[in-house]
Amino acid sequence: MTTSSTLRAQSAMAEVLAGKRRGPRAMLLFAGPAIIASVAYMDPGNYATNIQAGAGYGYTLLWVVVVANLIAMLFQALSARLGIVTGHNLAELCRDHFPRPVVWIMWVVSEIAAMATDLAEFLGGAIGLSLLFGMPLMAGMVVTAIVTYGILLFERRGFRPMELIIGALVSVIGLCYLIETFIAPIAWGEAALGIITPDLPDSTSLTIAVGIIGATVMPHAIYLHSGLTQNRVLVRDDADRRKLLRFSNIEVVLALAVAGLVNIAMVMMAASAFHAGHSEVAEIETAYHILTPLLGAAAAGVFLTSLIASGISSSVVGTMAGQLIMQGFVNIRLPIWFRRLITMIPAFIVVALGINATKALILSQVVLSIALPVPMVALIIFSGRADIMGQFRTGLLMRVLAIGGAAIVLLLNMVLLVQIFGIPIPGLPAG
Repeated sequence: MTTSSTLRAQSAMAEVLAGKRRGPRAMLLFAGPAIIASVAYMDPGNYATNIQAGAGYGYTLLWVVVVANLIAMLFQALSARLGIVTGHNLAELCRDHFPRPVVWIMWVVSEIAAMATDLAEFLGGAIGLSLLFGMPLMAGMVVTAIVTYGILLFERRGFRPMELIIGALVSVIGLCYLIETFIAPIAWGEAALGIITPDLPDSTSLTIAVGIIGATVMPHAIYLHSGLTQNRVLVRDDADRRKLLRFSNIEVVLALAVAGLVNIAMVMMAASAFHAGHSEVAEIETAYHILTPLLGAAAAGVFLTSLIASGISSSVVGTMAGQLIMQGFVNIRLPIWFRRLITMIPAFIVVALGINATKALILSQVVLSIALPVPMVALIIFSGRADIMGQFRTGLLMRVLAIGGAAIVLLLNMVLLVQIFGIPIPGLPAG
């Protein structure tokens, strides 16, 4: 059942494309897909890796956050472009153009990535609820499951209600970290230097760097964005597509810039609060307990509020992405409750086995980073094909930048695997 808000939005967008509405307010009508996708860049996995980065290395790894965010902007823009121009999402195009064995392999890898994503998101929301309200972690997980399922029910009402709900949760996360930057005594000079000076002090910093990229450039977000933009508004001709692409690119830059600033603020807060005297802090729970005496109850409470908003919103978006991936690759659509159940089982297993929740978050981000090249390479291939994109195929510069971004991820992954197998890396001290 499509709500009146969705129908009004579609009607208003059609008027903009027809030239009957102009100006900034007209452009705002098209906001939504990038905002939903940006949630993936502020999920609890980011909290875990950013706390480790800031506590262990101060402001040194801020440049990794910036690089990851620039790569994310590029690939989310390409994903949106694919959906707008073709009317199909990335998973559907993979199913239609790749050999069947390749499609099945891609689907399995993408499903593993979706489960790793949901592990981080689900655990993050549960940890926040557990700490804020003093409830057992398992109870926090049950509450998170109920709330996320309730929000997912709005998806059947059209795109606008879901966009408004996710947008509100993103605003909460952003506001919380704006407050944190005023509470924490940030060394702004050191932070600026960390942003512009690439440095990996040791092998542990490399693991965290790969985790940051895995937590920032998300496989499921690349798939999802192409689905969020397809068939959102009736497109009559290529002129309409050009307008949509212009609006989409602006939204991607703005939405992911906000996500990038939130991640930078996370690292700076951890660096300010923990690096000098508590560099061993590597867990969300420990960070919360230490924040209270260091920066006060308000800072700790704001931190948990943002974590809960992040966990709930990203869990909703993760389920949406998982559904799109399954439907696109193998043309199977499951009921929302069943899809939600499948993706949250690993999180319940982790808690039931007593595995450290934050360590599970970090490892999930490494899994994501290793799975990330699959949609990145597919997106580069499809967006550069004239038979698929027509006159909207990516130009040489865009293709070079995309290949460069994918190469950075692949290189970091290979170095990480070498490190895992105990092979020393020349010039990189052990952590």
